[in-house]
Amino acid sequence: MRSLTLVSLIVTIFLLGACTSGGYKKQPKGEPAEANTRLAIEYMREGMYEAAMEKFKKALEQNPRLQMAHSSVAILYERLGEAELADKHYRRAYNLDREDALTLNNYGRFLCREGRLKEADKMFMAALDNPLYKYPEMVYTNAGICANKKPDAEQADKYFRKALQMNPKYPPALREMVRSSFARKNYLATRAYLQRLQAVATLTPEFLWIGVRAETELGDEDAVSSYALLLKNKYPEADETQALIDWERNTGGR
Repeated sequence: MRSLTLVSLIVTIFLLGACTSGGYKKQPKGEPAEANTRLAIEYMREGMYEAAMEKFKKALEQNPRLQMAHSSVAILYERLGEAELADKHYRRAYNLDREDALTLNNYGRFLCREGRLKEADKMFMAALDNPLYKYPEMVYTNAGICANKKPDAEQADKYFRKALQMNPKYPPALREMVRSSFARKNYLATRAYLQRLQAVATLTPEFLWIGVRAETELGDEDAVSSYALLLKNKYPEADETQALIDWERNTGGR
């Protein structure tokens, strides 16, 4: 199962210093609980989960109502596979501040992964109601991925296109539109979205292999060769590379 965009976790950590209503509400300067939360986040970024958990617990002992601590420790519990505890802290963070778009987005992403699709959509839409949130493209992309799980491909594409209206160079939304266009056999659209994606991000084996097949359908041998060469040279051990080799053997391709 394809996971929801992980950039949300990175942005959550990056924006913990925000003091607008588009992110966590800043606590009084010098509050020990906030200091411990920030230290916990740094530990989490370094993969030091045990140390991070210790600091999160200390922060919540110092201030059980610190919203950013609940929202952040929920991410850690999620990473550790503790879904029940993650849900508990996401819910607590949500109840402490129902307009915090960062929490709404991450809680929605979590709920979607847990298969609670209606609840997830509610969180995404609530996040989008905040006009000050700086990353609506992230929320729209997550909402689209969640819509695909229903499945509702038409609604998903609407969300992805909306994300790209907000940020035309947003790689996660571009990736989803490549997948969607290719699945619908709209190879011209696949080509266009792949070109846009390649301009802003490195193409992984999945997308190079899509490029080979889409350009084959469009009859552009030069583009086929280009994608195939990149796939073989950059990712010789990838499953997609083996699929390409098998395909070339069976079709007489290069």
